[in-house]
Amino acid sequence: MTASTALASLANARGVYTICPTPFAADGALDLASIASLVDFQIEAGVHGLAILGFLGESHKLSQDERGQVIRAFVAQVKSRVPVWVGVRALGIAGAVEQAREAERLGAQAVFVAPLDTTADAVQFDYYRTVAQSVRIPVVIHDFPDSFGTEISADLVARLGREGGVGMIKMEEPPVGQKISRILELAQGSMKVFGGLGGVYFLEELQRGAVGTMTGFAFPEILVRIYAHHAAGDLAAAAATFDRYCPLIRYEFQPKVGLALRKTTYMRRGVIACDAIRSPGMRMDPVTARELEATVRRVGLSLDQRGPYAIA
Repeated sequence: MTASTALASLANARGVYTICPTPFAADGALDLASIASLVDFQIEAGVHGLAILGFLGESHKLSQDERGQVIRAFVAQVKSRVPVWVGVRALGIAGAVEQAREAERLGAQAVFVAPLDTTADAVQFDYYRTVAQSVRIPVVIHDFPDSFGTEISADLVARLGREGGVGMIKMEEPPVGQKISRILELAQGSMKVFGGLGGVYFLEELQRGAVGTMTGFAFPEILVRIYAHHAAGDLAAAAATFDRYCPLIRYEFQPKVGLALRKTTYMRRGVIACDAIRSPGMRMDPVTARELEATVRRVGLSLDQRGPYAIA
C-alpha cells in the first residue's frame, strides 16, 4: 500500500470509534476474555470502529509483549466486522515506527500517533511523515495536549495533510470548534477531523465539519445515535439526543477519575468482568460511585442494563 493508497483508505472513515479500555483481572493481569465481550458489545451498539491502546487504554502501563497480546485479542474477536485502530506513543521516531509496524503486522487498519514531547513544528512534521512512510496503513495524528503536554498547531496539521502523507487527526484541544474550522480551512480538503474529549463537544464538532468522534464512553449507543441523526440531516434530533444525555457524558469525562467511572460502568453492564486499573490511576470513592449511579438514573438509564439501549 502506497502513501496515497493509505490516505484513500481513510475516505470512508467516519462515525463513532470507541476508545476501548484495556480490561484487567483483579490481580492486574490482562483479561483477554473480557476483550472478547467488550468487542461484541461495541459492535452490537453500532459503533463504526474500535480504537485501542490509547491513553485511556492504559497503553503506557503495558509491556511490549502485553501490547501484542491486546492487539491480537481485539483483531481476532473483531473478525473484520469493523476497523481496529491502534495507539502509538513513544519518546522518539524509532520507538514509534516499531509500534506502528507491529500494529500493522498484527492486523490494525490504522494507527493514531501521539506527538513527540515539546518539539518544534519542523521536528514534529518529520516525525509524523517518517512514521507514515514506515507503514502501509494510515497514520492519524493524536492531538491531546492536556495529556501529552504538546500542542500541535493547525498550520502543522494542515501541512501534514498537504505534504506529509497524514490525512486525519483525532483533535482534542479546546476550544475544539475554532481549531477544527482552522484546520479544515488550511488543509484544503487534505485533512479529516475526528473529535474526542469524551463526546462533551460532539454536537459542535459535527457542526464544524468533523466526520465523527474517537472517544471512550460506556454508553456508546448514545453517541452512535447522535451521529446517525446528524448524518441523516436531522439536526434537531441530534441536538435533542445530545442534550438529553449530556449530563452523563459530562460526568463520565472527568479528568483523572474518568477511566474508573468508565470501567465500573462497563463492569456493571456486564461487558467486562472487573473494573481494575493498573497503578498509577485514580479509583472511585463511595460518594463518586453514588454520584455516577444517580447521574445514570437522571438521564433515564441504568447501570444494570445488559446489552445496548435502543436510543431514540
